[in-house]
Amino acid sequence: MPAIKLYSTPLSGHCHRVTLLLNMLNLPFEATEAGAGVRQTEDFARLNPLRQIPVLIDGEHVLTDSNAILVYLVKRYAPDSHWLPEDPLKAAEVQKWLSRAAGEVRFGPASARMVKQFSAPEVYESALQISAKFLPQLEQHLENHEFLATERATIADLACYSYVAAAPEGGVSLTGYPAIQRWLARIESLPGFTPLPALPLPEIAG
Repeated sequence: MPAIKLYSTPLSGHCHRVTLLLNMLNLPFEATEAGAGVRQTEDFARLNPLRQIPVLIDGEHVLTDSNAILVYLVKRYAPDSHWLPEDPLKAAEVQKWLSRAAGEVRFGPASARMVKQFSAPEVYESALQISAKFLPQLEQHLENHEFLATERATIADLACYSYVAAAPEGGVSLTGYPAIQRWLARIESLPGFTPLPALPLPEIAG
């Protein structure tokens, strides 16, 4: 049996970013479905008191928070690799985009998708406003960069990819962002890539 166990759900972008890295590092793992019912159990709460996914178990180590898990996996299994450079400036760039993944991406495109697809109790107009501000900034950056933080793919790209790629599922169009679309295609061409399962696009009024 694989030493690594991942509690996740297929439609979660937070889980998808971890799955992408596991696949790209060729790390065998056991995926365990952790839907809402599982997350409400006391057994799951002992793994993560916040009752959030993903949760990764590697031997005796229990890790939570998707971006933290990405850092752990690289440091543990791919040290000194392009996924998380040791160079101070490049490492800082990676961290900057991890923060954007947890900030603008989470509360922009990800939030819009959660509202439209899962009726999450979040403010849709706010998600649209954040997306409308962030996506042009991302487009401008990617007009001159193939990847977010360095000249090669890093965990920053994986952290931002899933919810940006799925933005149309939240009613956030990527039409008019050719550089973003080229970046998404570059991520999708990486060895080990597996797509986030597609959901139906919502009808947009107006």
